[in-house]
Amino acid sequence: MNIVVCIKVVMDPEAPLSTFRVEPGAQRASWSQGVPPVLNPYDENALEAALRIKEVSPSKIIVLSLGKEVPKAVIKRALAVGADELLLLEDDEFENLDGFGTAYALAAAIKRIGEYSLILTGRMAADTNAGLVGPGIAEILGIPSITFVKRIELADGKIRAEQVLSHGYQVSEVAPPVLMTVSHELGTLRSASVQDIVAARKKPFVAWHATDLGLQLSTIARSRIVSLFIPEKKTNCKIIQGETPDELGANLAIKLRELKII
Repeated sequence: MNIVVCIKVVMDPEAPLSTFRVEPGAQRASWSQGVPPVLNPYDENALEAALRIKEVSPSKIIVLSLGKEVPKAVIKRALAVGADELLLLEDDEFENLDGFGTAYALAAAIKRIGEYSLILTGRMAADTNAGLVGPGIAEILGIPSITFVKRIELADGKIRAEQVLSHGYQVSEVAPPVLMTVSHELGTLRSASVQDIVAARKKPFVAWHATDLGLQLSTIARSRIVSLFIPEKKTNCKIIQGETPDELGANLAIKLRELKII
């Protein structure tokens, strides 16, 4: 079984809010120096799902990542924990793509890979929280998709998935190829040993450019950022006066009625 895992490198979502900046002219977010890039935590769940499948069934895991320049030291962690191949889509064309453009480019790369049974992505990216890329890839490739998966099993040539619902979960079974977006309920990505990390740094990877895939992405965007800003939170505190608890309660009720809260 060939498993393609799409992984995005993002700035650490656990970084302090004070390190976050918005560049109004460029309409993009940035972080102060010293905030490291990391694997998207939700995509880590997808990689862990692939590794668990590999433990019980012979599989090849191909990690696919896209960007203007993907940080090698970060993305090679996927190789350190057990992925077999690393394919990077690197080009100026891949900078600031919207969800559709990202899905379109990744789908083109997967088509070029050729043989695959399962595509895994995280439920969403930690920097946008949109959750559009995974289902978008499936739509472009014309294959079924199952979202918010918390468990994956192989059963008689089919792939069985437990899908998280608001009131529980449901079990679906589908013949490959299929795309699944993996939810955090599946579990965190395993750790790599120091020896595996060192070995992963020496492993080769394949890099493709937009021209290798025959892509011209400048004209296919389906959305654009109109305004990007950090919300301002304003607090208006009023002190209720009163000599006794009963008077305080009465004055509070009067103020709430004035504000039409009650």
